[in-house]
Amino acid sequence: MRFVSKNLIVIFWSAIFGEIIGYIVSQLENYAYNSTTIAVVTVITALILVNGVTAISGNATK
Repeated sequence: MRFVSKNLIVIFWSAIFGEIIGYIVSQLENYAYNSTTIAVVTVITALILVNGVTAISGNATK
């Protein structure tokens, strides 16, 4: 259950921060703002990073 709740929190916060950063970047670079694409990309990237770091550090010896 801890794994699921951790990933749900990552999904929630990465979508929020991704939207904020995506909006700012789109205004600075004059790109079209597409919230769906930004949310999907940031959520997938955050899940890969968080679960990758967990997998790598879980096998480390203390």
